[in-house]
Amino acid sequence: MMMTMKVFQTPARHGYAVEASPFLPSRAACAASQFYGITGSGSLLVLDQTDTGVVLVRSWAWGDGLFDVAWSEANEHVLVAGGGDGSLQLWDTANQHAPLRVAKEHTQEVYAVDWSQTRGENLIVSGSWDGTARVWDLTLSASLSTLRGHEGVVYSTIWSPHIPACFASASGDGTLRIWDVKAAACRLAIPAHKAEILSCDWCKYDQNIVATGSVDCSVCVWDLRNVRQPVSQLLGHTYAIRRVKFSPFSQTVLASCSYDFSVRFWDFSRKQPLLDSVEHHSEFVCGLDFNLHVPNQVLDCSWDETVKIYSPACLSAGTNTAAP
Repeated sequence: MMMTMKVFQTPARHGYAVEASPFLPSRAACAASQFYGITGSGSLLVLDQTDTGVVLVRSWAWGDGLFDVAWSEANEHVLVAGGGDGSLQLWDTANQHAPLRVAKEHTQEVYAVDWSQTRGENLIVSGSWDGTARVWDLTLSASLSTLRGHEGVVYSTIWSPHIPACFASASGDGTLRIWDVKAAACRLAIPAHKAEILSCDWCKYDQNIVATGSVDCSVCVWDLRNVRQPVSQLLGHTYAIRRVKFSPFSQTVLASCSYDFSVRFWDFSRKQPLLDSVEHHSEFVCGLDFNLHVPNQVLDCSWDETVKIYSPACLSAGTNTAAP
């Protein structure tokens, strides 16, 4: 069974993050950087799928590399990006020229941004190489709180889709931390890997399940009620895991992308958890997301200057049913 794929070229821009719109089934955003993000400027791209391919809807340039992007959960036109200059920028697809707002409190690269999904909240969390996570409202005027506790770079910050004012963070210090924003406190610090953790994600169906992806080439799935050992350890990648994402359609399915140029799909409930390995990039794969509206559709982006949208056969093989 051949996998159909749509490809968008990002010449001289190396993809760091891609995210599907929570509102529009065909829309996605990609945060990309010149010169592999080491130096130079960045671009934020808004893309639409068509029947035949992927088209550019809007692009903005930024004076420094862009490393992450998140869509607003309240306004289909608005998105936030994190930059190498320590800034967060709020962009609006109806505004062609400049960001709506810019915040610059982080003192080093902003490597992670995420928009809260729980009802009654409209908050952004950012994670930075300065070792802090910060929580913001839409004005981006001043951060509402600064969370300190990690002893290394913060690579990933993800809101719980279930618990208000709660997010997870992953760090170069090898820990996964769970934060309570209202108390401005770390509720749980898990020594999840003996190496840097570049990514974490919450299960969409279970508030106690979080996955981590590490430089040690493993994905670990954790049950926050018992963190002495992982529920599952997923092995197979040969280089650092850059991003992990849970499926929005299946409780036990997740994807990981890696510096080994591959994207892997897993079902951690199975004895043989690896469903498939997709190797269609020629450079580090840094960005990864599932489309919330199109079951089994995946988006990824790579330092090979492409964004790819596809539906892996392994996800539609009838083995994965949505959770009740």
